[in-house]
Amino acid sequence: MPTAVLTDRERTAVQAYLRLLHTVHAAFDGPPEGRPPLVPPAVLAEAERALARAGLTGNEEAFFRLLRTWCPGS
Repeated sequence: MPTAVLTDRERTAVQAYLRLLHTVHAAFDGPPEGRPPLVPPAVLAEAERALARAGLTGNEEAFFRLLRTWCPGS
């Protein structure tokens, strides 16, 4: 299994994406009447800022390659 050494900005982007993903999962795990209508803006903004700082905005292929390498199964 290859190992990847991410830059601090890439690692931050992956971590922000995973927090966003876990927030969405948590929102939809509860009963339908308790689900929020959308992801909290602060969580989405954090992920967008992290992606931009890492130079990954608009480059989903590179980002998901990093994600698969650093966090298999995501």
